[in-house]
Amino acid sequence: MIERVILLIPQCTTLNHLKQIHANLIKLPADLTALISFAAASGSPPLFSYAAVVFRSLRRRTTFQYNTVIAGYARTNQPERAVSCYKDMLQEGLIRNNYTFTPLVKACSILAADSPATGLSAHGHVLKLGFFRDLFIATALIDFYASNFDMSAAVELFDEMPAKDVVLWTAMINGYGKIGDAVNARKVFDEMPDRNVVSWSAIMAAYSQSDDFREVLCLYKRMEQFELKPNESIIVTALTACARLGALAQGLWIHSYAEKCRYTSNPILATALVDMYSKCGRIDLALLVFEKIRDRDTGAWNAIISGVAMTGNASKALELFDGMVASGTRANEATFVALLTACTHAKWIDLGLSLFEDMSSVYAIEPKIEHCGCIVDLLARSGRLEEAERFVCEKMGGIGNADGNVWGALLGACRIYGRVEIGDRLWRELTSEGSPDYGIYVLAYNMYREAGWGAEAKRVRSLLEQKRMKKTPGCSTIEVDGVVEEFLAGDVLHPHAAEVCGVLCSMLCRARAPAAAPATAPAALYEYDDEATYMSLDV
Repeated sequence: MIERVILLIPQCTTLNHLKQIHANLIKLPADLTALISFAAASGSPPLFSYAAVVFRSLRRRTTFQYNTVIAGYARTNQPERAVSCYKDMLQEGLIRNNYTFTPLVKACSILAADSPATGLSAHGHVLKLGFFRDLFIATALIDFYASNFDMSAAVELFDEMPAKDVVLWTAMINGYGKIGDAVNARKVFDEMPDRNVVSWSAIMAAYSQSDDFREVLCLYKRMEQFELKPNESIIVTALTACARLGALAQGLWIHSYAEKCRYTSNPILATALVDMYSKCGRIDLALLVFEKIRDRDTGAWNAIISGVAMTGNASKALELFDGMVASGTRANEATFVALLTACTHAKWIDLGLSLFEDMSSVYAIEPKIEHCGCIVDLLARSGRLEEAERFVCEKMGGIGNADGNVWGALLGACRIYGRVEIGDRLWRELTSEGSPDYGIYVLAYNMYREAGWGAEAKRVRSLLEQKRMKKTPGCSTIEVDGVVEEFLAGDVLHPHAAEVCGVLCSMLCRARAPAAAPATAPAALYEYDDEATYMSLDV
């Protein structure tokens, strides 16, 4: 009878089922370890929460049960309780083994930002009890040190291991990826004696974390040459790279492969497809993929709303938002950034302001600087500069507390609408309270120059030269015959750099010809003057 009841445990799908089995086990009576183990491994917070109560009610607990519950707490993102459970284990004087420390250290990794000392203490216990050569514990410790941004300690631990398996090597790649160090991640990857699909996934994620999306696609192609089957994580990383590079042809091919492997039912991967098609300008395909997603979470809705907003179709973006609300999906900060951006493109001021107010009053979302920036941009683009300035003072605490996006929106609008008096006041406040970057200096210079305020323009230029600020080189990509070509401003290493610059100089000369000169000031930004422009083209 006991065996029959225990065999029913893996079939539990609801909390009521688990409670019924628990009741039968108490009546028999029978050991509850199997029930606790199942709930801890299920990853279901309700099931495990109930099992944890059952565990705490036991008069006698074993090391195995403690290990199981610690793992359950780590798996359900309750690191504090995992550590507390370990302390209870110490007080009971139970023997700890290698299965104790792997989940405990994982819990410490979650706590690394707030309480790094907890993980260091756990490492001390590992050393004291002689488990420092256990590969699973070492892997968890490397992840902990990476979460604590201490890769030097992770390297020391890695070097001390007499035997290293593919999981330990991959942990080092993940560690470097977490801190954005793709160079050292690649060194580890190249030194690995053996690699598996997870190793490839880790190195591609490391490059993605470092925004080197070209290398992500190069690694994807190289992986194909080794005839390794990409997993869903790799497909998501590759699609993200396609989205950032605008590599539509490669994105289409990866989508085809994902459908062949039946990966598209994965909601995270489907969301990545929506994002890729949106950023590549194929909102029609993004909508088709979105319509096929069965369980649409907040990420999926945000991806399609953002994609539609980027095309300037504010009506469709708001229609999708209504559908999101009707479906019961909870909106978040990113949702409203997309909606406010859509309102900015459509110059729907009243609706944008209404959505901003609804964020806190209706959706319980506290507006952040990104949302405030959207409102400032919305007002400024519509020429309502006084309202935009007042909004900055009332909602953001003054111009000095804003960011580059807000400063750029205000100064850019002052230039476009010829409101130099407001722009001059804002610029003076900004230079005394804020820290404008190169682009903001250029905006101020252009505003003064176009308005004929030569002395002020020269003063801005002089300030910029004194600070020795330099512009971050612009970068653009284009996909030709499935190959992504990247162009960096000022780059002379590209094999066709001389030809490209020659064509650009020819076009610029034609644009500067008297016949082509516009009657009014151009809308495009200068970068100081024509000499500076030619200087950037000089090869």
